[in-house]
Formats: sequence, C-alpha cells, structure tokens
Amino acid sequence: MSLNVLVTGATGFIGRALVADLLRGGASVIALSRDARAARALLGPRVRVVGSLQEVADDEAIDACVHLAGARVLGPPWTAGRRRLLLESRARIAGDLMALLRRLRQRPRVLVGASAIGWYGRSPDAANPPCDESHSPQPGQFQSDLCVAIEQALRPAQALGVRVVALRFGIVLGADGGAYPPQARAARFGLASVLGSGRQPVPWVHIQDAVGLARFAIDHEALAGPVNAVAPQAPTQAEFARALAASFGRGVWLRMPAAPLRLALGEMADLLLEGRPVVPAAAREQGYAFRFPGLEAALADLARRH
Repeated sequence: MSLNVLVTGATGFIGRALVADLLRGGASVIALSRDARAARALLGPRVRVVGSLQEVADDEAIDACVHLAGARVLGPPWTAGRRRLLLESRARIAGDLMALLRRLRQRPRVLVGASAIGWYGRSPDAANPPCDESHSPQPGQFQSDLCVAIEQALRPAQALGVRVVALRFGIVLGADGGAYPPQARAARFGLASVLGSGRQPVPWVHIQDAVGLARFAIDHEALAGPVNAVAPQAPTQAEFARALAASFGRGVWLRMPAAPLRLALGEMADLLLEGRPVVPAAAREQGYAFRFPGLEAALADLARRH
C-alpha cells in the first residue's frame, strides 16, 4: 500500500535523505517548508510542498507524520536568545502539527519526532553504564531540557489516538551534511583532533540507519515512545577521531584542550567534551537490523562518497 507521509524539516540533512527514501519506496510526500519555491527546487516535482499546514485540507488522508524541523543545536553559543530559538522553532511547528491532527477527519497512524540523546544529559564519568530508553533526563542541563520539551510537545497526539515515536538521534553521519563533512575535510588533511580527554562517548548513526529507523518507526505498530537512534557500537571521541583519520589513510597528531572550547562555546561545549554511552535497546528489541552497526565500515562507506 502506498503511504502518504507529511514531513516537516524535509529540506534538512535527515529530511532530504528520508524524502528520497520514501519516494523510492513508492510513497507520496507532503513537505512543509517556509520557502516553498526553494523546497520544490531541492526536493523535485514528485513532492508536494506546502508553506503552511493550513494548506492541508481536513479530508487529506495522511498515513504518517515525521517531524524533523527545528534550528540546528550545534551552532552559535547557547545565549538566552539562542535557547529561545531552539525551543520555539520546534514547539511552534509541533503546535501546528497538533492543530492539524485535531482537524483531520482521518488521523495519521503514527507521528515520528526527532529528539536527541541530549535527553540523557552529560556526565563527567565516561565509565557510566550505557543509557537505554528508560533512563531519566537531567533537569537543569539545557540539552536535556530541550529534548524533554521536544518530546512533551509530541505527547498530545497520543490523546488523539496517534502512535508517537521519539527518535533520540546521536551524531548522524552522512557525506551530504551534518557533522561529517567538516570533520572529514580536516581528517583528509591530517588535522583530525582529540577533543579534551578524548574519553567521552560518541554515540553515532549512519544516515542510512537514521532513515531506516524512521521508516521502521512508521511501519512497526509495536514501536512507540522513545527510541535511541544510535549504532550499537559507541566509541570514545579519541577512538572516533582515529577511525575517521584512518578512513583517509591518516593518523591523529593533534589535541584540542577542553578550556579553549569551553571559553568559545560555553555550555554548548558539553556536546563535544562530555556525553553518555547510549544503546539502541528499543530498536533491537523490535528487530531492527542495522546496516552499519560498526564505525569502521560506516566511515569507509562515507569516505568513498565524500
């Protein structure tokens, strides 16, 4: 059966890959974008682009919604204004989605939303046991508070009879966007670096598995609630840097102390210098098979594409 899927954030890094995968699978896609003309040019004529969810009629038969929209978390320092933007850019569109769900005559079966492993906060102890989906957030840490707000904004859909899945993404690695291209350029020129102690965990996921988990969440009725969208293998940052450099036949000779990063980035430096080991317990329990469970194979694939 052909699916009709509404995607917010469709022109972003994960969104573009998801839309392409949905189209290859024969689905119809409605994409929400503030710049409809640019989105049409980027996504192609097979995608129906809307500038507002008000353009979606009450009798539209939507099978699934995927909410990926929101300002990039890793960017300018988390000033008070930046924190408001990060929260409001997600909450506003989530609110518009809830309004759409309430007025649709036939509601979607599932709403898949993008959260992040920031839910689990930071920890100075790299030896902490891995976090599965049952672990609690860390109130008072902004990255954790942001993820809590994201997931809370999705919950009203449950009262409308819609299954809700919150994908808690790790670092998504892809040749066409996200964190990988700048790191790959540095590694190619022998400039890969250990950050701080290098002992902090780096939960990651290949873009093909990020998309695969989103599709899995759409298709599998038994999957609901939070889902850690990370690969089973979680290296330390030093191990990640060495593997990235090795994928280009290089070594790692540089180290960036923590202090300059904290001075430049403030609390946002926690994303680079601290973390929690995270495991994809829910996805594996439901039978998801990772295409790239190991880091070396994932980086080799991306190096060929870069």
